[in-house]
Amino acid sequence: MKDDKTHKQAFWFTIINYFGVAIGIISTVFIYPYNKEFLGIVRYVDSIAQLLFPVMVFGGAQALIHFYPSLSENNKRQLFKYGMVTILVISFVLLVLLFFGNTFIEWKNYKYVFYAFPIAFCLAFVELFRRQATNIEKLEMPTFYEKIIPKVALPIIFILLIFGYLEVISALYAFIISYFILFVLLVIYVLRHFKLKSGYNFEPLFFEISKKEYYKYSFYSFLGSFGSLLAFRIDAFMIPEFLSFEANGTFNIGVALATSLAIPATGIFAIYAPKISSYLKNDGINELGKKYIETAKLLFFIGAILYASVVLGIDSLFKMLPTYEKLMDTIPVIILLGANVLFNMSTGFNSEIISYSKYYRFNILSVLILAALNIVLNLYFLTQTNLGIMGVAYASLIAMISFNCSKLIFIYKKFGILPFDKNYLKLIVMVGLVFFVIYLLPENSNNILNLVLKVGLNGVIIIFLTYKMKWVCNLNYWVDKLIKPDKQ
Repeated sequence: MKDDKTHKQAFWFTIINYFGVAIGIISTVFIYPYNKEFLGIVRYVDSIAQLLFPVMVFGGAQALIHFYPSLSENNKRQLFKYGMVTILVISFVLLVLLFFGNTFIEWKNYKYVFYAFPIAFCLAFVELFRRQATNIEKLEMPTFYEKIIPKVALPIIFILLIFGYLEVISALYAFIISYFILFVLLVIYVLRHFKLKSGYNFEPLFFEISKKEYYKYSFYSFLGSFGSLLAFRIDAFMIPEFLSFEANGTFNIGVALATSLAIPATGIFAIYAPKISSYLKNDGINELGKKYIETAKLLFFIGAILYASVVLGIDSLFKMLPTYEKLMDTIPVIILLGANVLFNMSTGFNSEIISYSKYYRFNILSVLILAALNIVLNLYFLTQTNLGIMGVAYASLIAMISFNCSKLIFIYKKFGILPFDKNYLKLIVMVGLVFFVIYLLPENSNNILNLVLKVGLNGVIIIFLTYKMKWVCNLNYWVDKLIKPDKQ
C-alpha cells in the first residue's frame, strides 16, 4: 500500500484500543458485576458529562480539523488556541448556570451534575487536544492515555469500593481525578510536539478564514455532536430514571462488551478524518470513493468475525466464569447491540464525509431527528412494554439503522459514491454462509472445546477465503507483509 504511515497509525491505534478493551472486558466480566448499582451511578454521571462537554467545546474540535488544512502555520496554532479559549469561557458560564439551576430545579439526581462537570471539562480539552494530535499525526500516545487510564482507574476504584476502602462518594471523586490525570498527560504530550507561541491576537486568524463561517460551522458541529451524544448516550440517562441504577449497570455491561467490536472503526475514522477533509477540499471524490469502499469492506470483515465470535461463543465463555449468574441477563443485550455496531461499521465513514463537506448541515438535521426518534422509542419501550433494558436495545438498533440508511442515501445523491462494490457483496454472502453453517454444528458439552471449535473455525475459514479471493486489500497487505517481508 502507498500510505504506509497511515497503515502504521491504524495498526497501533487498533492495538492500543484493544489493549484497553481487554482491560475493560476483564473488568466487566470479573469486577463490575459485583456492584452493578455503583456501575449504574458511574455510567449515569458519565452520561451527563457526555452531554455537557460538547457544549464546552462548541464545535471547536471539529472546526480544528475542518479549517486546519487551509491555514498558514501560525494561524494553525491560533486556531488551536482559540479552541482552548472557547472551552474556558463556556465552561465558566455553564458552571454559573448550573449553580443557579440547583436553586430552581427540583430533580432528585441533580447532585450528580456537579460530579459530571469536572469530567466534562476534562473531556472537552481531551477532545480538542486529541484532534490536534490527529492533525500532527501523533495519535498513538494520546490514544494510549485516553483508552487506558480510565479503563485502569475504574476497576481499581471498584476493587477499593468492594473491599470497603472507599465509600460511594469518595469513589466518585477518585473517578474524577483519573480524568484530570488523563487531561494533564495529554496536554503535556501534545504541547511537546506542537509548540504554541505566546499571544492571543486572533485577528490574523479571522483574516484568513471568515469568522462568520467559523462560527456557523462550529455551531452546526456542536448541534451534531450534542445531538449524537443525546441520541447514543441517552439510554444511560433514561434507564435510572425509569428503572434503576442496577438495571443501568446491567445494560452498560452489555454496552461495554458490544461496543468493543467498534474499536477498529474508531481508529480508522480518527486517522482518516484529515484525509477526508483534504479530498473534499481538493475535489478528490474519485479517490475518496475508493477509500470509502476500501475501509467499509475492511471494517465489515473485522466486525463480522468479531460479532460472529460473540454470537457463537459468548454463552460458552460466560459459563466458564464465576460471575455467570450475574452476566447471563446481559447476553441478549450484547447480541442485539453487537448487530447495531456491525451495521454501523459496515457503512464506513459516512458521517465524516458529510461533516467535512459543504453539506455538513445534513449531519446536524439527521442527528437531531435521530435523537428525537431514539428518545421517543426509549420512552415507548420503557413505559409501554415490559421489555426493560431489551427495549432500550431495540430502540438503539432501530434508530441506528434509520440513521445510517439516511446518510448512505444522502451521500449517494450528493457525491455519487457508495461504500459497496461487487466484492463487498460477495464478502457479505460468504461471511453469512460460513456463520450459518458453523452455527448449525452441534453443541459440545465441553465449554472450552465448543468455544475454540466454533469461534476458531468460523474465523479461520472467513480469513482464509477472504485472503484467497483478495476481497479486502488491507488483509492481503498485512498478511503478505508478515509472510513475505522481503518483497514489501
